[in-house]
Amino acid sequence: MAKLTFKTDNCKGCGLCVDACPKNLLLLAQDKINKKGHHPVEISNMDECIGCASCAVMCPDCIIKVER
Repeated sequence: MAKLTFKTDNCKGCGLCVDACPKNLLLLAQDKINKKGHHPVEISNMDECIGCASCAVMCPDCIIKVER
């Protein structure tokens, strides 16, 4: 099982990682705003993540860490 961690305070909410996830597990949090004023990314179900790291590769700010 993969584990994703996010540096949510650095997320600019661009959504590139959301589009890159083949399992559609990532979303921009609608109920949270980070210190930069953006909705940060979060994962809906960690247990379904396959650890492909497509999200981390697409992130222009390197805020996603994937551990397998």
